[in-house]
Amino acid sequence: MLLLPVYVHLPVLYADRLGLGLSLVGTLLLLARLWDVLTDPLVGVLCDRSVGRARRKIWLLAGLPLAMVGTGFLFLPPDGAGAVYLLVWTMLLYLGATMIQIPYLAWGAELSGSYHERTRISGWREGFTVLGTMVAAALPAVIGGDIREGIGQLGILILVLLPLCLLLALWRVPEPQQRGVTASFSMAGLRTAWRNGPFRRLLLAWLLNGVANGLPATLVLFYVTHVLQAPDLGGIVLLLYFGAGIAAVPLWLDLARRYGKHRVWIGAMLWTCAVFATVPLLGAGHTTAFLIVSVLTGVCLGADLALPPAMQADVIDLDTARTREQRAGFFFALWGMATKLALAAAVGIAYPLLDLAGFDPAAAQNDRGALFALAALYAWAPVVFKLAAIAAMWRYPITAARQERLHARIMRRI
Repeated sequence: MLLLPVYVHLPVLYADRLGLGLSLVGTLLLLARLWDVLTDPLVGVLCDRSVGRARRKIWLLAGLPLAMVGTGFLFLPPDGAGAVYLLVWTMLLYLGATMIQIPYLAWGAELSGSYHERTRISGWREGFTVLGTMVAAALPAVIGGDIREGIGQLGILILVLLPLCLLLALWRVPEPQQRGVTASFSMAGLRTAWRNGPFRRLLLAWLLNGVANGLPATLVLFYVTHVLQAPDLGGIVLLLYFGAGIAAVPLWLDLARRYGKHRVWIGAMLWTCAVFATVPLLGAGHTTAFLIVSVLTGVCLGADLALPPAMQADVIDLDTARTREQRAGFFFALWGMATKLALAAAVGIAYPLLDLAGFDPAAAQNDRGALFALAALYAWAPVVFKLAAIAAMWRYPITAARQERLHARIMRRI
């Protein structure tokens, strides 16, 4: 719930309702994301070097007030909020979210050393992530009326739920025993990480698929309003898309147990490409066809969210077996950087190109060329990025059998 509105709803609010314009908002969000990327490795390394029985938990607790202050100011802007206001409070929100998210993901990766149990943990966690995302995506549309009011209500809901959920996790979930020595940070450690071939493949695929997912997420509200000419459809589309993603998570977990995580993820991306390729053929009034597309691609969202994080835990095992260090925070920081770069690239690609094509989000009617550019950026550009991600994952080598051998090696060296 916390971050999806920053690149789905807030650009519309600040660019249109508060009058900053698409190019300026895209540039500011890109700058904030670059700042966010710079903080990731620092937080990852520091949380790995923390010691004690609550070395992950303490970071979540420290990030909570920063995330809440950033949310309050960003989601409830005053009249006249300008470029500096948007940039400063987005940067603060991102810092707090980083201090929560990286230790949280590292903590989840350390809860089990089992190939399939990790998939189950990741699937449940990401299922609830999608549920929160669905609420964040749909609530402003469900509330109706002015978008500023809808985003403000969403911000208040986040301010209530975030501390409750975080404190519940800190209270009820244990931190497992460390399986390696406390991590250090050095150039040798960076070189070791880079020599991890499965890590490089997965990182590249994660980055490319992140751009592919970020483009439609950034443009969906513009697409349904200006291409389908159905501005009231946005909330329904997002509900169907994310609802299908939640419902499909058990399916992907079962398939991953049978055929392996990377093979199933590749299959899901191919399915998404086949369905999404038809979207630019749609036009005004084709709402039923687009709702079907939303459900079919939403089903694959469950695979996108549940399977790669479980594979990330597996490539960390390869690093731990080689270095005897537990560097989950560092590795998840690198994946966090890739995620944020992907989303920043999506905004940085989409908004300037739409401006170049002459698209105006405030116009009642855009010309055919601008609408085609919007549709192509929304659907065909993601297909290209997903196909590149599939190519990167095609020879991914870590299977269940290899991961079991790695885990046994780690356990012998504790």
